[in-house]
Amino acid sequence: MDSDSALLNYVYQNAEMGTRSIDKLLDIVEDQEFRRHLEAQKREYSAFEREAGNLMERSGCNQKGLTAFEKMRTNLMIDMQTLTDHSASHVAEMMMIGSNMGVINAVKNLKKYPEADRDTRALMERLLKSEEDNVQQLKKFL
Repeated sequence: MDSDSALLNYVYQNAEMGTRSIDKLLDIVEDQEFRRHLEAQKREYSAFEREAGNLMERSGCNQKGLTAFEKMRTNLMIDMQTLTDHSASHVAEMMMIGSNMGVINAVKNLKKYPEADRDTRALMERLLKSEEDNVQQLKKFL
């Protein structure tokens, strides 16, 4: 897999994971201010998903979304972690952990694929910045 394809697929999968997780969490979260925040975050992830998909299509990359196992595992983890505590504080903490994982993986991928083209790297860098911003914004819900 070439650099552009690898980075674009990472962005796509990260954004897909974000939108799917937030969809599931919106069924659980009751705090209205936090729901609005999650809905805004979901729109942002959806935009990344579309943009990565468009870049993959233009460059002829094969799009690799999340596997059925990854989707099932994510849903089970959310169910287990919110079984006894579905407060905004707990869900914000879960989202922060996910965003921090996104930050780590984005940095690793940017270092792993320095030869990726400018547009691909720019998208990855914007995703990295978005994940960092998410962590900061979620702090107020802890």
